[in-house]
Amino acid sequence: MAETISNHEQGLVKPDVYNGEDKTTNNHMNEFKGQAQEYGQKFQGAAMKAKDFANEKFTVASDKFKELQGKDPKELVADAKEYARQKPGQALLISAAVGLVIGFLFKGRR
Repeated sequence: MAETISNHEQGLVKPDVYNGEDKTTNNHMNEFKGQAQEYGQKFQGAAMKAKDFANEKFTVASDKFKELQGKDPKELVADAKEYARQKPGQALLISAAVGLVIGFLFKGRR
């Protein structure tokens, strides 16, 4: 019994031959195809979630922009100063982010 070594122990896999055709490759390709379809569906689901999130944030930003359009510029400046007094750290981060965006926009035009 010790003399008998299975194909698995030798690291060999016998091909599944049917009518002279190797079905092992077909089985592996079908498995790969199934996994690819599964990952494709997951990716599509994630893309839809990202699109929904972006649409939601765009709507919020659009509403805020419309709200700001109706205000007097002096009132906007007063609101910004009050916000900066209440939350100086956030005001600084927002200013830095706006500066970076404006910098990238002007840098791209050169």
